[in-house]
Amino acid sequence: MVLVSINIGSSQAVSNGIRATTTGINKKPVPRAEIYALGLNGDLVADKKNHGGPDQAVYVYSVDDYAWWAEQLGAELEPGTFGENLTFSSFGPETVRIGDRFGVGKVLLEVTAPRIPCWVLADRMGDNGFVKRFQKAERPGFYTRVIETGEVKTGDLIEKTSAPTTNPTLSEIFALWYEKSPSPETLRWVLSAPLAARARKDYEERLREITGIPSPKG
Repeated sequence: MVLVSINIGSSQAVSNGIRATTTGINKKPVPRAEIYALGLNGDLVADKKNHGGPDQAVYVYSVDDYAWWAEQLGAELEPGTFGENLTFSSFGPETVRIGDRFGVGKVLLEVTAPRIPCWVLADRMGDNGFVKRFQKAERPGFYTRVIETGEVKTGDLIEKTSAPTTNPTLSEIFALWYEKSPSPETLRWVLSAPLAARARKDYEERLREITGIPSPKG
């Protein structure tokens, strides 16, 4: 596995006629970058409610997924189109687990969650129906926390250290997000993995709704 592209974005206002926000999804390749605990140096995280933070510091997508989308859309797509920070040469969401670690250059990343699409991605792709299309494709990419900071550059080799096979895969977590009536056992299982804080909060709330246990007061 190889690091094919490093992508950073600046602030840009977007609107779909109903909603408006500022986003850093429009990213462009750079040859190298420093990665810190909260992401890449020079990369903007505009919507800090839903993006960024230590558990979603770096978003990763793959060349294999780009090839699949290019065939589906009938168009060539440049690295960074999906707003990812790092473009890996290959990985499958069914083979990547929460807690897997990837060594890239001097950096060590740990997988925390799949990407859940929103209207900003649809706006980026120029397709109001793209959120549903992305869901059906089941090619979400993944967010990571930064275990070790440092520099990465294009062409760096990537070394994977696998998490326990009892941890859920990206595909399983992604499917669970859209499941209307997950079992308490399934939710407890995914909550045993080192999920991103936002995903953990959502699944904890769903578990409380199912079991009838009230939310902790704070």
